[in-house]
Amino acid sequence: MESSKMDRRKKYTRMRLRDSLIELLKDKEITAITIKELCEQADINRSTFYAHYRDQLDLLETIEEEIIEDMAAYMAQYEERQEDDQQMIEKLMAYFASKKEVCRILLNDKKDTGFQKKVMTFAHQTFMKNWTPGSELDEDLYEYVSTFIISGSIHVIKRWLNNDMDKSPKEMAEIINRLVKEGLGES
Repeated sequence: MESSKMDRRKKYTRMRLRDSLIELLKDKEITAITIKELCEQADINRSTFYAHYRDQLDLLETIEEEIIEDMAAYMAQYEERQEDDQQMIEKLMAYFASKKEVCRILLNDKKDTGFQKKVMTFAHQTFMKNWTPGSELDEDLYEYVSTFIISGSIHVIKRWLNNDMDKSPKEMAEIINRLVKEGLGES
């Protein structure tokens, strides 16, 4: 019984710290956030913070990793059904929509987080593993093309999040899928 209470307290403390860091990241760079203000925002003492994390960067890293793991678990349920690219992209857009605030903050160009790189790696592993380029692409060129596709898609997603998701996840999936498969359609 005592262990259950501790687990709930630990989870609550970690949740408060995560939420507080995300709130502070709205206005500040991670390097400008002090442990003192993070603890004040979370209403915990410094020793409690240090019982869970080394520093604010460790907390940020944990948040980013948890989101990537959550995203992977979310997408895995659809991969098993072998849904087509359009449906998979739509599910990914729905995931970003469900985590809109935290994703918008972590994917912000003005904030120095490694989250975008983690999302790029995840997207490459999730989407590009099944993509078979035409025979005209050698392995070197494939790496450039796949990087272009993933980077462009992430920037489209960032624009969408910053535009308060002015289109539905389905509409965004159609846009991204069309751009990936057909380009701009200009010769």
